[in-house]
Amino acid sequence: MRRSEQKRNNPDLGALTARLLFAVQRQLAGSHAQTKPRHGAVMAYLDEQGNRATELAELSGQHKQVIGTLVDELEALGLVTREPDPADRRAKLVVPTAAGLAAMRAGDEAMAGVEQRLAEAIGPDDYRAFKRTLQRLAELSTPEEGAPN
Repeated sequence: MRRSEQKRNNPDLGALTARLLFAVQRQLAGSHAQTKPRHGAVMAYLDEQGNRATELAELSGQHKQVIGTLVDELEALGLVTREPDPADRRAKLVVPTAAGLAAMRAGDEAMAGVEQRLAEAIGPDDYRAFKRTLQRLAELSTPEEGAPN
């Protein structure tokens, strides 16, 4: 049996999660006209009052350097600014602009619509169970700080 046929008939976790991710990203694309799917690593976790880049990296599972590049791109799009952290003036906060807040709201609304459609398709109880299981698998798959990968 060809590998592609095997993946189609009995997809592994990587193939399944990739298909789901890409499908969700396509459905969200209209809510973020300026941004790319990769910007979700920042926009999905950004608080209205701002976050440090290190926190965004931790929350998203991305390297700090990747987050720095994404913040540069979002700043060029006018969606975020870097401001001094009032708790530590040496540190910077990534803070959404008015346009960034609007994009965050649009993304949240679009994601709620995606989740509602999926819950309706498989039933709310199954969807809640799926999300609990997926969250647990994500937690189990996240390497501990300082542990070898």
